[in-house]
Amino acid sequence: MKVATFNTSKGDIRIQLFDKLVPNTVANFVKLIEDGFYNGLKFHRVIPDFMIQGGCPLGNGTGGPGYQFADEFHPELKHDGPGVLSMANSGPNTNGSQFFITHVETSWLDGKHSVFGKVLDGQDVVDAVEGGDLINEITLSDE
Repeated sequence: MKVATFNTSKGDIRIQLFDKLVPNTVANFVKLIEDGFYNGLKFHRVIPDFMIQGGCPLGNGTGGPGYQFADEFHPELKHDGPGVLSMANSGPNTNGSQFFITHVETSWLDGKHSVFGKVLDGQDVVDAVEGGDLINEITLSDE
């Protein structure tokens, strides 16, 4: 099992990545982590009782890694509760570096945003994150 640990200014969030079910989306995320892309970025969009969003290098929701890639959906992966890690986008096939983690079930996002992970530990941290809080670093491990 591939795990991403987000070290944030509010604490750690451990997330299982679904590399077997959505390999392209996870590979993109892993590459950005390995490149240090997310280090020092902030959670630029936080909506209570909905989600926290990060991964924008400009800090305002308009930036990305300089490319876009296709949506990747798997029938088993849904926005079915708190702790779902999914790609933020601006429409079909516009994924880049931005992601969000849910506070609650958000089923209306199914088929629009690519789910690629689930919180294992640290949902309390997800719920405590406020706009402007930092992603100090994301590390990867195989467990």
